[in-house]
Amino acid sequence: MNLKSEIKEINRVGKTTAGRFKKIDINKIEDLLFYFPFRYKDFTKPKKINEIEDEDEINIKGQIELIQNRRSKNRKMNITEALISDETGEIKVIWFNQKFITQNLKNGDQISLAGKIKKNLGELVLMSPIYEKLNSEEKATHTQGLIPYYHSTEKLSQKQIRFVIKSTLKLAGEIKDWMPEVIKKDLNLINLDKAIKEIHFPESKKILELAKKRLSFNELFLIQLKSQLIKARFKNQKGEEIKFNLEKTKEFINKLPFKLTNAQKKSAWEIIQDLEKKKPMTRLLEGDVGSGKTLVAVIAMLNVYYSNDFKQSILMVPTEILALQHFKSITKLLEKESFIKIGLITKDNKKINYEEQNWEKKTKKKKEETISQNCHIIVGTHSLIQESINFKNLSLAIIDEQHRFGVKQRRSLVNKSGNKKTAPHLLSMTATPIPRSLALSLFSDLNISIIDELPKNRKPIKTHIIDEVKRIQAYSFIEKEIDKGRQAFVVCPLIDPSDKLGVRSVKEEYEKLKNEIFKNKRIESIHGKLKPKAKEKIMNDFLNKKFEILVSTSIIEVGVDIPNASIMIIEGADRFGLSQLHQFRGRVGRGEYQSYCFLFTDSENERTKKRLKIMEKHNNGFELARMDLKLRGSGDLYGTAQKGFSQLKIASLFDYKLIRLAQNKAIELINKGELNKYPLLEKRIKLWEEEVHGE
Repeated sequence: MNLKSEIKEINRVGKTTAGRFKKIDINKIEDLLFYFPFRYKDFTKPKKINEIEDEDEINIKGQIELIQNRRSKNRKMNITEALISDETGEIKVIWFNQKFITQNLKNGDQISLAGKIKKNLGELVLMSPIYEKLNSEEKATHTQGLIPYYHSTEKLSQKQIRFVIKSTLKLAGEIKDWMPEVIKKDLNLINLDKAIKEIHFPESKKILELAKKRLSFNELFLIQLKSQLIKARFKNQKGEEIKFNLEKTKEFINKLPFKLTNAQKKSAWEIIQDLEKKKPMTRLLEGDVGSGKTLVAVIAMLNVYYSNDFKQSILMVPTEILALQHFKSITKLLEKESFIKIGLITKDNKKINYEEQNWEKKTKKKKEETISQNCHIIVGTHSLIQESINFKNLSLAIIDEQHRFGVKQRRSLVNKSGNKKTAPHLLSMTATPIPRSLALSLFSDLNISIIDELPKNRKPIKTHIIDEVKRIQAYSFIEKEIDKGRQAFVVCPLIDPSDKLGVRSVKEEYEKLKNEIFKNKRIESIHGKLKPKAKEKIMNDFLNKKFEILVSTSIIEVGVDIPNASIMIIEGADRFGLSQLHQFRGRVGRGEYQSYCFLFTDSENERTKKRLKIMEKHNNGFELARMDLKLRGSGDLYGTAQKGFSQLKIASLFDYKLIRLAQNKAIELINKGELNKYPLLEKRIKLWEEEVHGE
């Protein structure tokens, strides 16, 4: 067995269990070791039976005095009851529908249990605990100490994951530590194999923090090294001067049916000033959901169009739905600029905003060539940087979500620009609410512009937490809003990383709403498995009000703009991070009507309720980021704010101190020109780029 051995080769795993691990992207032992817990339960201090109190979440050790199965009175449930004793007393333990437990546990067995104490008919009872038989040879894995919890999938239990990881931990010693010794010594970082072992099964809270520090620093250091390498590789490139056309820009802005916000004006001006320089722009435009980043990008593209020669701009976005949306919205914004040619290139769509002779007869390659050689503005997905596409004179590249775009893609744009003397200007955009000081640290190769205000006269979205008691009342209110002519989104969790039980799926919710709740309304559903053409048709039909309710997975999270939609229903809201909830909420409130967001949850957890309450009080993404930081436990990440930062498995975007340390060490290493002294580190950077950006 070694790091490259497949999961199915591990003792007691087999083909079926290996298939379940594959669903969470674990194929080899190395994948397993780098699959980190997302939280821990603290059972470091076992309690005696006479010390326990109601609502305690505890670990106890004792002997089984009695264990038996019985049927409940209505005979729909099997109940397993046990009596556990230690030197201080006895306690009753109950499990539901786990008849097999009496085959595993017998009277007289020494046992360790971990779970929650509840009062049952006035008696303290340990309800449905995790259990392990105790022996002198081995420490308990699931009930004592700091117990790791992992994102999982259907039919893959926490016990299975812990067992498989623990059985392979000895192979952590084979992992080569690529961090230079001088950095480890300077920052007091533990060795990589030690960090891997302790992140899974920590000996103590203190050692767990050291493991987190080392693994977090790994991730942040690689980001900073990459950032500095980009800076070094592109620092001597020349850019094309794009002269600011004041008259045409004013004319375009004055024709808009709304006024730009001050933040939009400031950001647009910063970008225009960069475009006028002989050095290629590298700027990050950050703005909250619905803040108007696209319009700022259009102003930049318009100035490229109005420069003296034929110059091109591209806008590259993560998904096909978003590309189609941007193509349509930019075409509409620039419809009075009759000579601007706008094209669309995605895997399944090739479109153009002007009449093209014999367009239908052209092959896919010919269509791509026509668009890339003749259009001033081209919108698309990563299809824009495929080998078959070359631009006539690319001067500005705008990329949505900077973190998904690497050195190789940037270099590819330079090679495809059609102008070998100069490199295109680069504008990256993100809706992730990162405070300015943090953004400057994270993206040290970029200048930062932030749009931190929403368009004027936009009504704040009213957000309400809806428990099961209020569900019917909420449905009644929603139906009245739809009767006024409004439309509604219903978002269901994906088949979630935690488990499938209790999670509402799109198909089930669609059938329930259609056949039981809103029988007289037109309802449609959409999810990622549909073909692009089908998704496009559904979104167009929703935009054109052909149905009132759209049941969806999280694919509507980014960019979809339906002005008439004023209601966002989020099922299982507690299963999403605050940032993702905020992204969903941003899909409504874009028209003239008062909009509402309903957070449906059946969770009774106080911490969860407190977190969702933040959504009720705050509409600003930056404020949400700050508030969530206060609530985060040391082991939690900021929901899915780090979506797109797929390389961050354990580091936090808000660990300012560690980010600064990583940045300083990366700058020091690059400035000294000492990277080639560390071949293991060079190899790790290359591997990391391949993992993150497919380079």
